[in-house]
Amino acid sequence: MTETNPTKPSTTPMAQTSSSLFVTRLRKFFTTPTDKGFTPQLIFWFSLSLTFAVLFGLLGLKEAFSSEYVIQDDAQQHVFWMQRFLDPELFPNDLIADYYQSVAQPGYAAIYRLAAVVGIDPISFSKLLPIVLGLIATGYCFGIAMQILPVPTAGFIATLLLNQNLWLKDDLVSGTARAFLYPLFLTFLYYLLRRSLLPCLAAIALLGLIYPTPVLIGSGILVLRLLRWEQGRLRLSRKRSDYLFCAAGLGVVLLVLLPVLLESSEYGSTITAAQAKTMTEFSEEGRTRFFVNNPIEFWFYAGRSGLFPLEWSTLPYFYFPLMLCIGLLLPLLLCYPSRFPLVRHINRNINILPQIALASLTLFLAAHALLFKLYLPSRYTQYSIRILMALTAGIALTVILDGIFHACSQGTHRRFEVKQLLALASTGLLGVTLISYPLALKSKEGFSIIGPLAYKRGQFPELYEFFQEQPKDILIASLAREANQLPSFTKRSILVSREHSIPYHTGYYAQMRQRAIDLINAQYSPDLNQVKGFIQKYGVDFWLLDRAYLLTPYVNKNEDEINSTDIWIRQFPATAEAHSGSEQGIVPALSSVVERCSVFEAEELVVLAATCIMEAPRE
Repeated sequence: MTETNPTKPSTTPMAQTSSSLFVTRLRKFFTTPTDKGFTPQLIFWFSLSLTFAVLFGLLGLKEAFSSEYVIQDDAQQHVFWMQRFLDPELFPNDLIADYYQSVAQPGYAAIYRLAAVVGIDPISFSKLLPIVLGLIATGYCFGIAMQILPVPTAGFIATLLLNQNLWLKDDLVSGTARAFLYPLFLTFLYYLLRRSLLPCLAAIALLGLIYPTPVLIGSGILVLRLLRWEQGRLRLSRKRSDYLFCAAGLGVVLLVLLPVLLESSEYGSTITAAQAKTMTEFSEEGRTRFFVNNPIEFWFYAGRSGLFPLEWSTLPYFYFPLMLCIGLLLPLLLCYPSRFPLVRHINRNINILPQIALASLTLFLAAHALLFKLYLPSRYTQYSIRILMALTAGIALTVILDGIFHACSQGTHRRFEVKQLLALASTGLLGVTLISYPLALKSKEGFSIIGPLAYKRGQFPELYEFFQEQPKDILIASLAREANQLPSFTKRSILVSREHSIPYHTGYYAQMRQRAIDLINAQYSPDLNQVKGFIQKYGVDFWLLDRAYLLTPYVNKNEDEINSTDIWIRQFPATAEAHSGSEQGIVPALSSVVERCSVFEAEELVVLAATCIMEAPRE
């Protein structure tokens, strides 16, 4: 009779069965495919996906409404003028407001106009929109993942990664037209995979009316879906329905883009590549940095020209390549179905992923070849790649997790406790990493759940209130950085600013550039008559000065202290002339009337009344 050692761990079939049962339960909850409808498993993971989307949204709302004077960076350009919807008397004869109103897509403007009809302030509306758009994007991203791999966990991981990516960037939180890109493009992809024609066409139409760039990517996808890889050869589809679907989609694309193609802008033609290469604004240090000297940066990660912009200053850049690397594992996993059995449940809908990539890359190269006619090349890859990364990484991580469960359930020679521990540790590590990883992302601004430079917070409430008390038709001239925020916070017109000096339309920018040059010349001129002439020419009512730049731009400034507005002012030849004059001891005439004509002061900022300057005698 054989005696058993009571101190030795049991390795009986019952213990092994217990181990297998534990791993099986984990596998069933996390990685078992579901082809049925709303199963408890699907409801749980979908609800969790929406919960995280709401959490991100609430954190964004907390930042957006952290004080009375907060606005998203891009909303300073694309939303401020919409305050006209509530008060048509605002920004009368305002070049800047008129220009941004003219370039706003009709669908985008209509949404804000509708909000204004029910009394919602446009700037407040731009802060509320992201959480709604984020929920829509989350729902459709989950649905797309399920269309490719019917495992709810894959949908959850994909949506979590997508939300982290969206809220760490400033696209969604901007509330501008491109904030609609993610939910609408995902809507298009979802209904395309489901072969639901009318909803798919509606998504295309809305994209074209709000943010047309991804419509071209969608067109490329529709064409690529006519191709089939059969028996080692590329063939055209033999299904008549495929051609009808493609034709209907392209017809809607043409319908929504035709007005854009035929319409001529009153602000001149789009700048050409040849013109841009001669302009400081598009140079390495320019306001609209495009022609970067480093070819690797230019083609791969520059903000406007790169294949996948990393935007070092506004996004923890290593988050992007990490997600990309995880997603690139998916094709490798597909080659090992015996080790990763879940790949057998990935269906033909996975073809949509390379189709998105190929269509985006083709348009990226076309935009470079037709520079600025198709707008910026990076716009054709940076958004679609983020969606691709979320989907591929979500599917890949789910497949890997299932592979671990599969390995833990095989064999009989290992102790069952080790198997349980490995399966449980893998699940826990994945969950903790996915949820907490963004907390490790630090930028020079510190961590924020949204992009660290996404929102601009007004520092001078008394200044804004002062201008709000002035007539609605006043014009403010200023080279100070605060000029960027004045239209949004004061609802009053400015002559020029760095934020609103976008050089893509020649007619508009020629006027803005001349205004900037004239303002620099007047502010640092020793001749008070030149100052008065400038005031008369533009009808300036108030002049906002920064005492730090009263005598000359950048005096006693080191490179670390120079901001984006300083860099913008550097572009103009008049700035160099002001420096030269300062070195020769020339004192700006405007400095002699500061004390006499000051009507408001806030820390280093001082407001001068133009009427007082006009009445000042020449000294």
